[in-house]
Amino acid sequence: MERFPSSMDYVNMMAKLGDLKDEHYRNTLALSTIIELLIDKGILTRDEVERKAAELDEFMAHSPYPTV
Repeated sequence: MERFPSSMDYVNMMAKLGDLKDEHYRNTLALSTIIELLIDKGILTRDEVERKAAELDEFMAHSPYPTV
């Protein structure tokens, strides 16, 4: 028997989405902080970070792996 989502199911789904947004923000903040510290300490340059980000972005846009 097929069950239709209740109003509470929608509330729970929206709450989970809100939690995911908070988690995404915290992860992005942590990564940004680490990158800035590495640049400030002279371990990486901003150009190196930007080049690697562009390289990874290109790889993800044209993945050599088959997709399902």
